[in-house]
Amino acid sequence: MPIVLESIVRWAVLAAYFSVLLMMSVYGAHRWYLLFLHRRHRDQAPRPVTIFDELPTLTVQLPLYNEMYVAERLIDAVCNLDYPREKLEIQVLDDSADETLDIARRAVARKRAAGFDIVHRHRAVRTGYKAGALEEGLRLGRGDLVAIFDADFVPPPDFAARLVHHFTDPEVGMVQARWGHLNREHSALTRVQSMFLDGHFMIEHTARNRSGRFFNFNGTAGIWRRRCIEDAGGWQHDTLTEDLDLSYRAQMKGWKFVFDRDEVAPAELPLEMTAFKCQQHRWAKGSIQTARKLLPRILRSSMPARVKTEATFHLTANFGYLLMVLLTLLVVPAVWLRREISPWWIAAVDLPLFAFASVSVAWFYAAAQREVSGTFRGIGRWIPFLMAVGIGLSVNNTRAVLEALRGRPSEFRRTPKYNLGEGDSVAARRYRGRASGDIWIEAALGVYLTLAVVGAALTGLWAAVPFLMLFQVGFLYTVGTTLLQSRRVPAHP
Repeated sequence: MPIVLESIVRWAVLAAYFSVLLMMSVYGAHRWYLLFLHRRHRDQAPRPVTIFDELPTLTVQLPLYNEMYVAERLIDAVCNLDYPREKLEIQVLDDSADETLDIARRAVARKRAAGFDIVHRHRAVRTGYKAGALEEGLRLGRGDLVAIFDADFVPPPDFAARLVHHFTDPEVGMVQARWGHLNREHSALTRVQSMFLDGHFMIEHTARNRSGRFFNFNGTAGIWRRRCIEDAGGWQHDTLTEDLDLSYRAQMKGWKFVFDRDEVAPAELPLEMTAFKCQQHRWAKGSIQTARKLLPRILRSSMPARVKTEATFHLTANFGYLLMVLLTLLVVPAVWLRREISPWWIAAVDLPLFAFASVSVAWFYAAAQREVSGTFRGIGRWIPFLMAVGIGLSVNNTRAVLEALRGRPSEFRRTPKYNLGEGDSVAARRYRGRASGDIWIEAALGVYLTLAVVGAALTGLWAAVPFLMLFQVGFLYTVGTTLLQSRRVPAHP
């Protein structure tokens, strides 16, 4: 290669590499800022201004779609809520096309015979998916307040009685509880998922809500004021995250939201990599769809700059996965092109950026686990694995981001739940997912990074080996787990 051309390629690669790293460090710096806000406002827990003399009527909506293993568990848990029966209405909004229909109907009939105001509503056509079911149920419900639980949740008996009193403030439009985890210890994958979610709730939600920024209803384990939903334009299904969309529209209308992190509703985490990736794809795509829909309106509004800035970081956070894929492709040539430079000089330039981009991730989730468990003990060994799994998701979530940017529609695909008992096996369950075409890209990146690790070791670039191995493990774990789980039995539709 001519010297001039080689020089151009070198500087083009390094410019792209540092540009990506700089953009990632900006999002990393924002994560540090959330930690600052959390620390500053952590003790400012929301409290009801008073309590109701007479509890308001509560409609509980249970959207279902092919949930044969958990439908009855959910119905039983909701009927165990410690709330006056004459004030409690339960809607089973069932779009199922399998045995779930009969299971839910029998459970509803049993509860009606026991004196509960509970109905089973079935839609043969899933117009609007979950958002459509919720909207239809809202039109038919009688409650001033509306609680929503997805099929994998098991709300505690005191859930509603503890949260409804926040609505004594007429400006409060929604109250969100924290998610717990029924199967946190099932596997390494569920352990990492619980850490991701704990970071979202314990740090992000706390920091945003208590500092006066917008935060979002998470689709379940929360209570809405009916008038707030209607005032904000109702449930809409032009994004895959109807909960995020409605949350921002409601807060833009001036409604106050409350995050009560002391109230915990436990739920089942996805057990398989394919299910986890499906869930993450839906959330990533939906957030970018919501950003396209609402962010221009937010930025043109008269809302405070702190609200606009946080909304921008929140709604565009999944661009980080696109940056991660670019960094994966660029990091090897960037290291190789500087192989003749002293490692100390490379460290002096790269490490400050890496500190913002990656150390912030480690501390963010470590701090969340400290909030949950009360100690840092045992957290350190999980953080590198958590970061590797996040990297392994980057191809899956990058596809979601690109689909949203292109305006490509897709079906709302729910996450399978299994309600495993002692001795039960996932392999014997229905609803098992199939590996997508992404797996071949992930496998190629895993091989690419394995060769890079070997090459770095052979040429003495030891400083690059741990960083490259983090990427390598992330992609190979994603591929290996997907293949292992997918080959056990043929997946059911």
